[in-house]
Amino acid sequence: MSQPPRLRVSASHVNQQFARRSPLDAAQFLYGEIAQRMLQRLSYIRIKPIKVLDAGCGAGHALEPLRAQYPDMDYSGQDACKTLLNVARDRYVAKPGFWQKLRNKPTPPVQFLESDMADSGLPAESMDLVWSNMALHWHPEPHNVLAEWRRILKPGALAMFSCLGPGSLAELRAAVEDAGLGTQTPQFVDMHDFGDLLLGRGFLDPVMDQEIITLTYRTPEKLLDDMRILGGNPSLDRRAGLPGRQWMKRLLAALESQRHQDGTIHLSLEVAYGHAWRSAAHRTPAGETRISASSIGRAGDANGPRPTVRPRKPDEL
Repeated sequence: MSQPPRLRVSASHVNQQFARRSPLDAAQFLYGEIAQRMLQRLSYIRIKPIKVLDAGCGAGHALEPLRAQYPDMDYSGQDACKTLLNVARDRYVAKPGFWQKLRNKPTPPVQFLESDMADSGLPAESMDLVWSNMALHWHPEPHNVLAEWRRILKPGALAMFSCLGPGSLAELRAAVEDAGLGTQTPQFVDMHDFGDLLLGRGFLDPVMDQEIITLTYRTPEKLLDDMRILGGNPSLDRRAGLPGRQWMKRLLAALESQRHQDGTIHLSLEVAYGHAWRSAAHRTPAGETRISASSIGRAGDANGPRPTVRPRKPDEL
């Protein structure tokens, strides 16, 4: 990639849409399922994180599944949507959650932070794990989000995320075009580009994979209803104003024409999964190599020898 991808997404519109859909319980048919698939992948990685950040946490639906895997974690949920965070605080801070009731001993306190994913406000090198489920594609500058995750992760710590890829919503895009509606659906970053972004922002050994999930519907109205439940269309290039009756009628007819032989209408979602380790050293675009102070041991330190660093020429890879 010559330039980092800047998605044409309205951050303010994303917040408005999710505030209207609070508490997002109805959206867990997809978001909760993806979280479980992420947890299955995470179970193969031998880590015992204590300080965990749930980036783009929404109403905190991932808190109890994460705590089931890491009972002693110190959880921080972060989101830019104040309405969803208020729900999360009411559910998990003001009242004990299911996991807290189930355990026979006190659980560590949780906190919820209102901030942008690219500017969390958290201390540098303070997190053992950044977890982000289906949130990264809602941010207009995902490359800056990854840079922020590196800043707040400890050297050797893990970032794991899921997001939608460019193969998503193919049927809806085709219907919009066939109906001649003159609007745009959201953009998404390719899985391979995310691998490059992780490497370029100071992560090691990125692992990316993807799967296509096909949702099936009996009516086009239900398909569009689920699109609203999952967050709507925050594209800057979407049609201005509310759609009229004729506009919606043309869209429904275009979706209706896509019926398969079994009578269902399909919607494809390309879900990308990624994880990578935060490196101790990072080469900046200016050609400088920076090393985390916490990763440098003293001579004779029990944690191991000091890393060897040699100066690099500006044009050296």
